[in-house]
Amino acid sequence: MTLTGIGVRRRERLVMALACAGSFVVILDATIVSVALPGIRASLGFSTATLPWVVNAYTLAFAGFLLLGGRCADVFGQRAMWLTGMTIFTVARVVGGLAGGPETLLAARAAQGLGAALLGPVTLSLLTATFTDPARRARVLGAWSAVGAIGAAAGPVVGGVLTQWAGWRWVFFVTVPIGVAGLVGAARGLPRHDAPGRRPRLDLVGAVLATTALTGVSYGVTQARGQAVLGGGLALLAIFVVHQAWWAREPLLSLGIFRLRAVSSGNAVMFLLGLGFFASPILLSLYLQDVHGWSPLRAGLGYLPVGVAMFAGAQAAGRLTLRFGARRATVGCCLIGAAGALGVAAFLGVDGSYVLTVVVSGGVFGFGTAAAFTPITVAATSGVPTAQNGLAAGLLNTVRQTSGAIGLAVLGTTSAAIASGWATTHPHPLGPAAPAALARGHTIAFLISAAFLISAALTATLTMPRMPRSR
Repeated sequence: MTLTGIGVRRRERLVMALACAGSFVVILDATIVSVALPGIRASLGFSTATLPWVVNAYTLAFAGFLLLGGRCADVFGQRAMWLTGMTIFTVARVVGGLAGGPETLLAARAAQGLGAALLGPVTLSLLTATFTDPARRARVLGAWSAVGAIGAAAGPVVGGVLTQWAGWRWVFFVTVPIGVAGLVGAARGLPRHDAPGRRPRLDLVGAVLATTALTGVSYGVTQARGQAVLGGGLALLAIFVVHQAWWAREPLLSLGIFRLRAVSSGNAVMFLLGLGFFASPILLSLYLQDVHGWSPLRAGLGYLPVGVAMFAGAQAAGRLTLRFGARRATVGCCLIGAAGALGVAAFLGVDGSYVLTVVVSGGVFGFGTAAAFTPITVAATSGVPTAQNGLAAGLLNTVRQTSGAIGLAVLGTTSAAIASGWATTHPHPLGPAAPAALARGHTIAFLISAAFLISAALTATLTMPRMPRSR
């Protein structure tokens, strides 16, 4: 191999490492804090009403700034935005770990969300810009998805272990070394922005509209009394679309990208997959704790088989995409996930078997849904001009994050409503009906999840274009 070839390989390995590191810490941060909430409340004096904002401050900022983060990567360069996003993210984690009161921690969590929004799209656009061959792109996206699956599965487990043995502050400190190592690697190895010609301008009006609208929509669907905010968010979203189509000279979101059939269909399928998938870890964790009475640490460890299945699915996704093509792989994986969700609904109950409900059915669900992300990502980033790689990545991440928030709100609210109604109409003569009612609510939630996944498979069948495959 020539010296040039060796240099290219080294840069590809660095890009892969940075993309995976960024994805891991961003996804881990969304789940690791949840187990530490009781310790945070006791230590910092959070009220019951404000405690959920330790999670919400991160997720709302993350969702609200994702589209802006993707565009910034195209305007200012991937290296600059990776360094900026990881710096904000890492510093905010240190501040959060050292927080002495609720206000400091909430501000740090919002800053983490901003850093994650700037970092998340770059982790994907780095890969799509570096690995242009379809076969290699599918393989590296599979590995990237697998690392994300590890982060999602490891969050509850790592959070439970650290909270119980070292204290809740270490939930924030644990990823700081990854951030520092990543900053050193990116500063030394990633090239500076070298886009030819005039640098495009950032649509500041569009950025404000998009960020405010997405934050409002995310807040509205996650809060019980957020209807007015949701309506305002949707109104601002409509104004944003008009601004992009008619008023903006250099739009934040070029609507022409939706003329690419693969992009528009891929994002539609991702939205439906997100509706059915992202609530599942919380629903299963609550099922194990509220119905079976498991501790948070035991419930986190109990979720590990699903995490392992998710990792296996993400690892297999690249090969499945190459073998069957993005459309067939998406359809098959979504249907596998739907079968798993139906299995969970069938076996879930007060006396339900952990093996059949979580290990077997939850494993099938985790394998199928995790495997579906790679072919959808391949489709949604195919045929995109190089100058819009960051935009495509930011758009896909925005759709995924927003659909997750909506799915969690819909399934969580439905589960609670069904449980409440069931407890009222089915009083238990021998004791409290709460476990049976909660199990009933979770059952209906997983049936709805299966319906979303079947809808995703149907949408992929009808709208996704045929794409090249390799044997």
